[in-house]
Amino acid sequence: METKKILVGIKEYVLITLGILCYVLGWTIFLVPNNLIGGGVTGLASIVQYATDGAVKMGYTYFFINAGLLIAALFVLGRSFGVKTVYAIILASIGLNVFQGLIPASLINNLALENGKLMSTIMGGIMVGVGIGMSLSQGGSTGGTDIIALIINKYRNISLGRLILLMDVVIILSSLVVPSYTAEGQLVPFVEKVTTVVYGLILIAIMTSVLDMYMAGSKQSVQLLVFSKKYDQIADAITRDLHRGVTVLSGQGWYSKDDAHVLVVLTRKADLSILLRFIKSIDPDAFLSITSVSGVYGKGFDKIRS
Repeated sequence: METKKILVGIKEYVLITLGILCYVLGWTIFLVPNNLIGGGVTGLASIVQYATDGAVKMGYTYFFINAGLLIAALFVLGRSFGVKTVYAIILASIGLNVFQGLIPASLINNLALENGKLMSTIMGGIMVGVGIGMSLSQGGSTGGTDIIALIINKYRNISLGRLILLMDVVIILSSLVVPSYTAEGQLVPFVEKVTTVVYGLILIAIMTSVLDMYMAGSKQSVQLLVFSKKYDQIADAITRDLHRGVTVLSGQGWYSKDDAHVLVVLTRKADLSILLRFIKSIDPDAFLSITSVSGVYGKGFDKIRS
């Protein structure tokens, strides 16, 4: 059990690292070279970098704002944010600084600059959304405006989603009143900044859509109802070999008036095919009903967070 726990922990940190890497590369390859902005603390950090002509790199602003938010959350919300969040924030802060100097200019030019701002917005939004999704699915978090939203929500009955969206829009619109410089040191004209705001709103829409799809895919569960005369053998095999919980319901077939037993099994959608083959090997004539469920909370699935 200890070995399994260690391996699971290693897997989680590896996936968080890959997620943050994808997140950072989305910004440093597609968004920053095009002077694009987004929501959250990273969007605010990009505005600071553009306004200072690159003197204050994104990673510094990102780190210090998130550090302040984590301290505030510790006092206001309690110990809600763990080691994984701190790890993700530190890793992203380093990556946002280091990768801007590591990635070859030719690669950025071929992938981002030559394809235009719209394509860069789409590609950057996809990578950022996937990166955040990978981190969140393993218990990590990139911090940012979600912490502010949780603090406000504690004292005001306002939707978290609306708060985060409102803050993201305010951050993007704030770029209109802050001077912005390109990587070559040229001042960005106001008309181009208006276009950048539109791209920023598109970026938020793409990022949130990709994040929702990723989280739905990685967390989606199904409920399986199994009708079989060999219900006891199937139930024993599922609990013993697949390590899944099984609930046995007593019923009656109304047409035959015979007593019947129904097995209820909840499992991840990714494991469904294995479970179906397992049941078929015991009883090829078993009758099955499969339903997608929007959320499963409890042992072996998601935890209900306060």
